[in-house]
Amino acid sequence: MSLEKAREHMKKYGLEDRIMEFDTSSATVEDAAKALKCEEKEIAKTLSFLVNDEPILIVVAGDKKIDNAKFKQEFHTKAKMIPYGEVEEYTGHKPGGVCPFGIKENVTVYLDESLKRFSTIYPACGSGNSAVKLSIEELEKTSEYKKWVDVCKDM
Repeated sequence: MSLEKAREHMKKYGLEDRIMEFDTSSATVEDAAKALKCEEKEIAKTLSFLVNDEPILIVVAGDKKIDNAKFKQEFHTKAKMIPYGEVEEYTGHKPGGVCPFGIKENVTVYLDESLKRFSTIYPACGSGNSAVKLSIEELEKTSEYKKWVDVCKDM
């Protein structure tokens, strides 16, 4: 179901034909990189948080993790990930398939600066065995993001 929501979303931009589905899992950065035959850093992972009880998504490069001090400086609160069992309820996608496409209306999307070093990235597309190849400009357009943030550090 989530994959179909993401597909409908991408159709608005004429990019639904870019969605790839795999016979194997692409739910982790490592699995996605293997499925796509690319480097882990090129995977755009979407992390889900609660900020003042509101869900947000931050799309970050596969080789980065949240820097708690930078997160607090940006959002004025401690980084609190959405509990695993509640991710779908808040975002519309299950863990492993969370992406900024076809999400619930009240979810705000942010893009992390760590992505800007790439011309092409691969976010999930609504399921734990999907991805979509996008340029940074296409990610900006399709994610309907609020703004770029700098909230990551090296793993």
